[in-house]
Amino acid sequence: MRYHIGIVFVLACAGIGLLALPASTAPRSNSQASKKTVEQRAEAKFKQGQHIFRFDTFGDESFWGDTLQLHKGIEGSKFGGVGNGVSPNTALSVGLKVDVDALPDSLIEELKNGQVDLDDPGVTLSLLQLSSVVGVTGIFKSDGTLKSVGIQCALCHSTVDNSLAPGIGHRLDGWANRDLNVGQIINLAPNLQPFADLLGVDQATVRSVLQSWGPGRFDAELALDGKAFRPDGKTSAVLIPPAFGLAGVNLHTWTGWGSVTYWNAFVANLEMHGKGNFYDPRLDNAVQFPVAAKAGFGHVSNSTDLITPKLAALHFYQLGIPAPEAPAGTYNHQAAKRGEQLFNGAAKCATCHVPPIYTEPGWNLHTPSEVCVDSFQADRSPDHRYRTSPLGGLWTHTNGGFYHDGRFATLADVVNHYDGCFSLGLTDHEKADLVEFLKAIPVENKR
Repeated sequence: MRYHIGIVFVLACAGIGLLALPASTAPRSNSQASKKTVEQRAEAKFKQGQHIFRFDTFGDESFWGDTLQLHKGIEGSKFGGVGNGVSPNTALSVGLKVDVDALPDSLIEELKNGQVDLDDPGVTLSLLQLSSVVGVTGIFKSDGTLKSVGIQCALCHSTVDNSLAPGIGHRLDGWANRDLNVGQIINLAPNLQPFADLLGVDQATVRSVLQSWGPGRFDAELALDGKAFRPDGKTSAVLIPPAFGLAGVNLHTWTGWGSVTYWNAFVANLEMHGKGNFYDPRLDNAVQFPVAAKAGFGHVSNSTDLITPKLAALHFYQLGIPAPEAPAGTYNHQAAKRGEQLFNGAAKCATCHVPPIYTEPGWNLHTPSEVCVDSFQADRSPDHRYRTSPLGGLWTHTNGGFYHDGRFATLADVVNHYDGCFSLGLTDHEKADLVEFLKAIPVENKR
């Protein structure tokens, strides 16, 4: 009884103390002002991240331009570079895109009327001066010729809607650019000796490997393990994944590696060759990552860090990019409804692709045997596993096929694979309905 009386006494005294506080020290409700501050900061952070995603080179022009001399291959001998240069038609043919919103109205009209020489590398220089080439920044001298060139996140993870012409339109951030021939673009650089030195081969071999990649593919692990080709002789390069619909998704790439922020730091430092700091002791494993271990890629340090201060805003922007809804008429609505029931039921898709994020909430990795595929690409990652890829916006990246290496040409092929892998026994009609639902995600889950 004394125990309970003591508690009451203490609480009573505490209450008296609170009542006795001067009005100026009592907590004040300022929820509306706080909410406004949070919203303002969120909007500012989003816009900052968008600008970083679209335009920031992280200082990588010192590598792509100053070291590899890529800008000389772009401008050509006519403008002080080497070779024929890169005309707009050539640029578009290797998958580079042009942002129509960066073009003056007069140039848009000239393009519409066919009054622009798209075979002239000088026009490419003009487009670079307008900051209209998606994912590429030109640094110019006072005489209008290129001094250097850098790249941005948007190079691989943005495209355009082709509203003005094929390859020219409004930006579509987060979309995988499956037209982009990264290897062919890098191959324009006069000096690939840094890559040759890193891999322990000659420049001719480096160029041969780059040319083997093809459109929409990139090999981020090549600079880690030196494996340019699969055992079957095919390229080790994998398809560029989309960078939208990642809110709530844990791991970022085909084979895991880490979160969105981790992968941004990895790519900005090790692939884009920006100037920052990066830490991953897993890359010290000389057996799995001999190239990275020798080069010290697990412990990158720069006195001037142009990457780390930008990771938060970049992350914030990417998480704000939703998976795009499928256009009306691109799938059968009734069939998609039936397919959704199969997806969540008999087909067992939702066991791993859990709506509404369409991957596992948590550690979304599986062994190769669990998904009935070979282990080659999985074994190039620290966890030796494949990520359960989020399925939103599948319709945007049908070009190049499905899975990390495009081994399945169509969604029907994917469904057939899992039907056999898990012995589902789906009928042809059920498979067709399932495909329609896959084409519709994320529309159908919003009904």
